[in-house]
Amino acid sequence: MTFDPASYEFTSSGGPVPIRASTVLPARRENVELRTDDGHTLVGELALPESGPVNATLITLHPLPTHGGFMDSHVYRKASYRLPALAGVAVLRFNTRGTASPRGTSSGGFEEGIGERYDVEAAVRFAVERGLPNRWLVGWSFGTELALMYGAVGPVASEVEGAVLLSPPLHRATDKHLLQWAESGKPLTVLVPEHDDFLQPAEAAARFSLVPQARVVGVAGAKHLWVGEKYASRVLSEIVDEVTEAGSGPDGLPQEWDGPAATAPV
Repeated sequence: MTFDPASYEFTSSGGPVPIRASTVLPARRENVELRTDDGHTLVGELALPESGPVNATLITLHPLPTHGGFMDSHVYRKASYRLPALAGVAVLRFNTRGTASPRGTSSGGFEEGIGERYDVEAAVRFAVERGLPNRWLVGWSFGTELALMYGAVGPVASEVEGAVLLSPPLHRATDKHLLQWAESGKPLTVLVPEHDDFLQPAEAAARFSLVPQARVVGVAGAKHLWVGEKYASRVLSEIVDEVTEAGSGPDGLPQEWDGPAATAPV
């Protein structure tokens, strides 16, 4: 059975409570389907602020599906739980072709980042057609390859403001793609864990020097998968700082919530 994100049961705690990994804050959530130009149906979820304007839109590209990456990879799940309420940010998550999650399975099969070009284009097109403003690609690991390869060229480039990259391995993405980003002039924020398995901060700074506007941020203590609430919170605050005018605040996003909340199933 496909999980319905509108089924969360919200209750009030009667005062501020810590925001934990499974805390779900209020938002308007719906299951969505994306249609690719080569005939695939991709399943996903859109989370919107419950009220007020949409300050930015995140189009998330998940880690490698052959190694456990999917739309529910924990940083993206927490983004959808928190950012609509804390920052007025819309979060679009979806499974690339052939990828499965509790939401369902997208049609097709893994295509090594080649056919996935159509997946990126479909997600951006969906956001445009829904009228979602201030659109940003957010890629994590394999998702950074998709953002780098396809985010600075048509038809995507004209429809997004820029990208935020989490743990880029720079395996499939090459200097050619970095130079395309340089030419585009679009902002590129690169969050690199100190202990990343593939690309650590010093090497990342050297590789991304091809993109003058790239901002490379080394994160002390972090690993490729950003495990731990400390690192997930840091990532979400950095994203909000990049994509919204107000940012996350001097101390980052709030760690407590005073209002209705739900608990996600484990």
